Amino acid sequence: MPRNRLGRDYHLLWSAAVSSRLGDALRTPALALLAATLTRDPRLIAAVTVAGQVPPLLFGLLGGVYADRWDRRRTMAVVDGVRAAVVATLAVAVAVERVDVTTLLVAAFLLATLGTLFDAASFALLPALVPPASLSRANGRLQAGTAIAGGFVGAPAAGVLFAAAAALPFALDALTFALAAALVLALSPRSCTFRPDDSGSKLRTEGRNSKIADKGSVWGEIGAGLRFLRGDRTLWRVTLLAAATNLAISGLLAIVVLYALEVLHVPPAAYGLFTASAIVGAVGGALAAGRLAARLGTLPALRLVLAAQTVALAGFALARQPVPGGIALAVFAAGTSVWNSLWASYGQRNVPAALLGRVGAAQRMVGLVAAPVGAALAGLVAAAYGTIPVAVGAAGAFAAVTLAAWRVLRRPGTPAWSRETVTAG
Repeated sequence: MPRNRLGRDYHLLWSAAVSSRLGDALRTPALALLAATLTRDPRLIAAVTVAGQVPPLLFGLLGGVYADRWDRRRTMAVVDGVRAAVVATLAVAVAVERVDVTTLLVAAFLLATLGTLFDAASFALLPALVPPASLSRANGRLQAGTAIAGGFVGAPAAGVLFAAAAALPFALDALTFALAAALVLALSPRSCTFRPDDSGSKLRTEGRNSKIADKGSVWGEIGAGLRFLRGDRTLWRVTLLAAATNLAISGLLAIVVLYALEVLHVPPAAYGLFTASAIVGAVGGALAAGRLAARLGTLPALRLVLAAQTVALAGFALARQPVPGGIALAVFAAGTSVWNSLWASYGQRNVPAALLGRVGAAQRMVGLVAAPVGAALAGLVAAAYGTIPVAVGAAGAFAAVTLAAWRVLRRPGTPAWSRETVTAG
């Protein structure tokens, strides 16, 4: 595969990811709207959302184990096929008016549970499809495509489709899952073979059947992934920094609508346009991630991105008008996309393929744990002091993370893979 091209298999995976994201963006708001038509109890409506958020915390590490045990290409296709069947069943139930809140809870929980396995397998499969030097660009394009599909197409269309026919968003979501499964199956099995990286210093094991030498119980395999993550000093530091930023981001997201309406004086009718600025920024940042990494290197780019986000958040906290606030939010979102692309690429380059599912799942778990804490803290602070201190606190948190990153993200530590025995089965 030429170094300057991402190749057929990558574009198939990209198309599958974009298709799935489009369906998610149609289904998620439709679930909330459907729940609101079935009950006005806010506890039950919130429970539907929670049912889709709990599985990654419960089963994320387990998904990483099976992403490393099973053929990743087939696993992704089967998961999407099952998700297509689940959502199609839900669409039929909605169409014949045989749906209740319990049905929504079960569907949301099951879809999110399956998603943990799909996400782990997808993260681990990507490095087998593109050269290591192209991972930042590949991850950036994935983020850009999914942001456009979700933010500019799916989310705006969901309400319109639901108003036309309540079952329609779910039927289309089932089709997107089926399409994604077909696209993944079209991947060449040969694309899941191992190859050395550019320097030849790292073993990249087979994507389908690779296994760690000390494979045993599920808990033992989870422990191997956690030990690897904790043993690679730089990877662990990046993970902790990502969790700290996630704490601040989730807090900001929890109050951004109130901040926009009350502090920035965004008209309610223009709130969608205001949030679109973040999507535009996210797409721009995702497309620029590869070039930034190529020019500066991954770790220096991560430090620079955190500094830029700190400045953007400070501007957001100081803004009192919609346009400056929207620009600051766009710059911040661009930085988030760059960080996510480079953070993923660093792990995909520095973790053996036999452990990618488990290590990637462990990294996501650390971030997921931080998110509800940040949202809860933001809610408490906003209730007591207003939303401005939350924005100021988020900027302060990013400033602290930036200072820490400038100190610790200088030289990679000794990678744990050099101390592990990895074999291809």
